[in-house]
Amino acid sequence: MSEIRPYRTIVRRKSRKIYVGSVAVGGDAPITVQSMTNTLTANVQATVAQIRRLEEAGADIVRVSCPDEESTVALKDIIKQVNVPIVADIHFHYKRALEAAEAGAACLRINPGNIGSNERVREVIKAAKDHNCSVRIGVNAGSLEKDLLERYGEPCPEAMVESALSHARILEDNDFLNFKISVKASDIFLAVAAYQGLAEVCDYPLHLGITEAGGFRTGTVKSSIGMGMLLWAGIGDTIRVSLSAEPEEEIYVGFDLLKSLGLRHRGVSIISCPSCARQQFEVIKTVERLQERVSHITTPLTVSVIGCVVNGPGEAKLTDIGFTGGGNGTHMVYLEGVPHHRLKDEDIVDHLVALIEDKVEQIIAAENAA
Repeated sequence: MSEIRPYRTIVRRKSRKIYVGSVAVGGDAPITVQSMTNTLTANVQATVAQIRRLEEAGADIVRVSCPDEESTVALKDIIKQVNVPIVADIHFHYKRALEAAEAGAACLRINPGNIGSNERVREVIKAAKDHNCSVRIGVNAGSLEKDLLERYGEPCPEAMVESALSHARILEDNDFLNFKISVKASDIFLAVAAYQGLAEVCDYPLHLGITEAGGFRTGTVKSSIGMGMLLWAGIGDTIRVSLSAEPEEEIYVGFDLLKSLGLRHRGVSIISCPSCARQQFEVIKTVERLQERVSHITTPLTVSVIGCVVNGPGEAKLTDIGFTGGGNGTHMVYLEGVPHHRLKDEDIVDHLVALIEDKVEQIIAAENAA
């Protein structure tokens, strides 16, 4: 419903495009949303089940930890049973990267600071080339190289950028450019400054994240502040919201973050009031039920659910479907910003779900006819 206005426009940083399997990252590609499994990778059944749930939630890319040979053996079976590109997460043992590439991983995530010598990194690059894998250089404030820590005294943006560039140079020197970079930290200020510094000196795609952000609520807040600042400035090509919560929640929060900035449009966006004594129906319970009922819808749609007439009509003008509470249990329904009909003595959620599903059918039909 709402048109794009100049003050809402985000000009994305120009980055080169790479591919994680069939998924483009960087360039003019949409900002992708990813998460990571927390099952034992060697448990193929449990890991596949979790990846499928992530696929249903909308994940573009999923990362799987490969700490041992048993995991990389399982990885081959896992990849055969899922549709989303799989990133193999490698720490300490470079041979796991070689095995993961052979198993069919779409990308190898390596932390050069803890994977070993440059020669070992070169072996990983060769494996990536041989098996058409991309690579993510994963710099983390908690595992910077010893020489950088000795020189800078502590993790700082300059040290993180230097680490990223030094390892990017190794890939460049080996004629390998199919990589992206992350410079993560649990401290928002450190992470944001590192990403800003890196964005100024290279054009490689950047994977954003505030690492070890915490539980669902605190992690969502920290990630939204840190990544929100960067995304608003046009920095970032793929994101992972790091939460101590079910992996699906990372996908939902990631999409909500991008939708809030107008960078991705997926599913039903519900605009609702916090409720107060003026509410003419139970706003909080209504929104909770409505969110659950429409969580499976992927078609972009905006719906406003406002408890009274103070802001209800104004919000309804900006959404595809609007619902405003009225006196004596008689509420107003808006379609395309225009008052359409009143609702009294009916289940609000059932009514709104029916309207949403009908609107989705109209949108899909129009797209198919175009």
